[in-house]
Amino acid sequence: MTMMKSLLGAAAVIAMSASGALADGPAVIFDLGGKFDRSFNESAFNGAERWAEETGGTYREIELQNDAQREQAMRRLAEAGSNPIVMAGFSQASALEVVAPDYPDTTFVIIDGVVDAPNVQSIIFSEHEGSYLVGMMAAMASETGTVSFVGGMDIPLISRFACGYAQGAVAANPDATVIANMTGTTPAAWNDPVRGGELTRGQIGQGSDVVFAAAGGTGLGVLQTAADEGILSIGVDANQNYLHPGMVLTSMVKRVDVAVYDSFTAGADGIEPGIFVYGLAEDGVGFALDEFNAELVTEDMIAAVEAAQAEIIAGTLSVHNFTDDGTCPVEMQ
Repeated sequence: MTMMKSLLGAAAVIAMSASGALADGPAVIFDLGGKFDRSFNESAFNGAERWAEETGGTYREIELQNDAQREQAMRRLAEAGSNPIVMAGFSQASALEVVAPDYPDTTFVIIDGVVDAPNVQSIIFSEHEGSYLVGMMAAMASETGTVSFVGGMDIPLISRFACGYAQGAVAANPDATVIANMTGTTPAAWNDPVRGGELTRGQIGQGSDVVFAAAGGTGLGVLQTAADEGILSIGVDANQNYLHPGMVLTSMVKRVDVAVYDSFTAGADGIEPGIFVYGLAEDGVGFALDEFNAELVTEDMIAAVEAAQAEIIAGTLSVHNFTDDGTCPVEMQ
């Protein structure tokens, strides 16, 4: 492993790692929180590692330390000849809009964001569909009839999770109450597990006995507090069932790993520009079942969510997407 450092701006420093000598190999830029966040970034890392293990190929990676490094990181990789360059996270979009035109021969892929450029592929997920399914499971597992949601940064993307979750909960139990709180309005909201725990305890005080976290590193505090307080939680992005065996009802899996793996496999010449959506039909989202939650998930739950999943894929059940119009058909407290 070689390490190369470059001054960015006045004082910021990033490290670019490469697992061997590269000519035009792929690269990935992880968002804030690092590649071992046990959630979104780690899923991206797992996809890159799977590609490397299966192909024997090498790739470069950069872990961002602050927002100011985004544009510099993209330029550094492009100048080094990495191609394609995959970036995890919607926050990369504004920098990519500036950088992409300067490197027309480099193919970029942004996950969770949309950039309209001839050398950019934008991958987004139907989080509302997967969240609908775990919302059904939450309502079916709840003994109080009240379930809750803790989001990270208050943005439309996270509201899409919350709205889908609420729709699924009331589909399973029309009398269900759904509580929703966001952690904050700045990127710091993704890495505040203490605040995540505080919000969870507040929701428990309002009767919640199942909580879904879509909050990056903040979500680790949600899951920990839920386990400490004796209620069930739901993980996000990666399968987080293992973090608290027997206390995590399921995880709304978002296959960021598949997006990275597919991009690396296609290579610069095989990646098409435009917007690509990974939903239930594409196995891009779903719910996790394993030995860590086997005793929590009943046959009735599985039957219900599998039936709903089939209907969503067939188009006979439509889950409202919050980002379409900024509204949710279910009222949340």
